[in-house]
Amino acid sequence: MSFVLALGFLVGSAAAAASACSATAPLSCQSTGTIQNTCCTEVQGQVLQVQFWDSSPATGPANSWTIHGLWPDNCDGTYKSTCDSSRAYTDISCTLQDRGATDILNYMETYWKDYQGKDESFCCYTNYRAEDELIDFLNTTITLFKDLPTYQWLANAGITPSSSKTYTNTAITSALKAKFGATPILTCTSGELNQIQYAFNVRGSVAHGNFVPVNPTGTSGNCPKTGIKYLPKDLSTTPQADEGSCG
Repeated sequence: MSFVLALGFLVGSAAAAASACSATAPLSCQSTGTIQNTCCTEVQGQVLQVQFWDSSPATGPANSWTIHGLWPDNCDGTYKSTCDSSRAYTDISCTLQDRGATDILNYMETYWKDYQGKDESFCCYTNYRAEDELIDFLNTTITLFKDLPTYQWLANAGITPSSSKTYTNTAITSALKAKFGATPILTCTSGELNQIQYAFNVRGSVAHGNFVPVNPTGTSGNCPKTGIKYLPKDLSTTPQADEGSCG
């Protein structure tokens, strides 16, 4: 299996360690003044943890959503496409093996098979080594995903995958908002729920900061008010992993 990573949206100074941010650092998108330390307050401070529900072809377990990525938006919901093509990493699985991060790799093989992501301010390192930001980015994204058990939250509200039942936008949104603490973004294709985005502002760096749930700004879902399909995964259609090789 191979992953491709484009690490962009880089801010701050490599001379400052992101882990040294004050616990009282300003919350991203909440300050009207000039950001004094961009290693500790995100310029693109509306961060979205995005999850997929792929029913066919199916990816991931039948009782779990999967990771799409961690995406930085500007505070108004707009976003940049990239800013540093030199950090468009490939062969991420090999990098993780070389770094001894097999726990991350094993988790990704189940819950993040088609890796995509763009990080922000992961250039703020002391004694930086190439790809240091990769490990932090993956760890941050996986930790957030584990704290957002979408399948279980919906199931607890009686919303489970079904080939015959449909659900209302209000029911799905309310079930998730009750657990997350803010309104998620629901995305549908032909009336089928297949993506959910959770928005955060961040106090401190993305690598080591505190993620605070917020209602999204400038971004909205497209699911209908009623008749939303939440289909079971057809695991017989799960694509075979491309194992690749590490030289």
